[in-house]
Amino acid sequence: MLATLALVLTVSAASQDRPAGRWEGAIQVMGGALDITIEFKAPPEGWQANIDIPQQGALGLALTSVRIEPPRVHFELPAGPGLAVFDGELKDGVIRGSFKQAGVEGSFELKPAAPPPREPPPPYRVEEVVVKSGEVKLAGTLTLPAKPGRHPAVALLTGSGAQNRDEEIFGFKPFRLIADHLTRAGVVVLRCDDRGVGGSSGSLQSVTSEDLAGDALAAVGFLRARAEVDSARIGLLGHSEGGLLAVMAAARSKELGFIVLVSAPGVKGETLLRAQGEAIYRAEGRSQAEVRRLLDLQARSFQVARTGEGAEELAEEIRQATLSELAKLPAERQKAMGDPGPLAARAAQAQLAAVSSPWLKFFLDYDPAPALRQVRCPVLALYGEKDLQVPAEMNRKALAAALTPAGNKRVTIRVLPEANHLFQPAKTGSPSEYATLPREFVPGFLEMIAGFVAGPQR
Repeated sequence: MLATLALVLTVSAASQDRPAGRWEGAIQVMGGALDITIEFKAPPEGWQANIDIPQQGALGLALTSVRIEPPRVHFELPAGPGLAVFDGELKDGVIRGSFKQAGVEGSFELKPAAPPPREPPPPYRVEEVVVKSGEVKLAGTLTLPAKPGRHPAVALLTGSGAQNRDEEIFGFKPFRLIADHLTRAGVVVLRCDDRGVGGSSGSLQSVTSEDLAGDALAAVGFLRARAEVDSARIGLLGHSEGGLLAVMAAARSKELGFIVLVSAPGVKGETLLRAQGEAIYRAEGRSQAEVRRLLDLQARSFQVARTGEGAEELAEEIRQATLSELAKLPAERQKAMGDPGPLAARAAQAQLAAVSSPWLKFFLDYDPAPALRQVRCPVLALYGEKDLQVPAEMNRKALAAALTPAGNKRVTIRVLPEANHLFQPAKTGSPSEYATLPREFVPGFLEMIAGFVAGPQR
């Protein structure tokens, strides 16, 4: 619900004229600016284009109704708040025009993008691969040390939601950085697009974490079949929900050599989501009364997710809450937005779709403790001191309470100072600042993982 305003500013696009290629620029709307990059292609059947919106973590979105009739340029972007429409004109090498979406009006400007600097080839091999998990095909990248012989190997597991193989968010590519560092340290690394993302088949619409844990084990099987891999030293590294999947996989298979848990939940799903919501609301500066109201609304959403009952009442409450949020905007933004009704209605429907997913119904009541008690392989668990999505202290304690009494003595748990959920050096830890932080990890994060994975056999 509260993400609706960001989404309005998220949907943007731009276009090009005769030559195909990349164009960069920004949308000016509601007093703010959104950076955008558009790539235009001119196949025989007509113009096509994709848009990246790095500040919102939206990459490779397909534009529709792309028409380039010099000097006029037109394209559209279907999105949650409503169709975003761009009309522009190419003049003096620049495309300028108007942007409209859900009653909101703005402008955009694009210029030809400078060619990206050439990166030197990495000192290791890179292969594009496909991992089969039942009927699903997961497209991925395998990086292999140049040194011959058998090496430790790890598959990387993304967090919740649709993620590409780099787990890219706001232009930050955590898994690409991890894979690069580990491969340079002598580790074979596999990272795949999630189901329905990038080159992978399938969909996340009807699956639960249990299904995704099966994908994780399929990745392990793929690594075990590679001649470059030491089959006794294959592990999983999971971030956020990916950590949960690593635990589920380790409980199912006794053949895993290790697991690395990065901001992994240690408590039941509902407990985690409630703590996450409260932490983020407070970081946003919400009053105590607002926090209580929003947590009550969250609780009712969970009840609808479990039972399917009361969906219409919940949708109306979300619609009213969204209208209340929109009414707090500055007068000039409200004027630019026009009638807020359609926007609030779409926000309610989007929230309702999320609430009705099989994934959420499973996640709410899933307690990782029983699976953690079955893990016998070495474990490295890392938490960020300023993580608001998987708060460090409560999850660290729960993880230790489940692992240690079960007799696993090869457990290392660390909380990294100043780190947020993505292990960036953070100010508040709020997700709202992710896009503004340096695209790098806190000191010691990569080294700690590499020392564990590539170190002497445990």
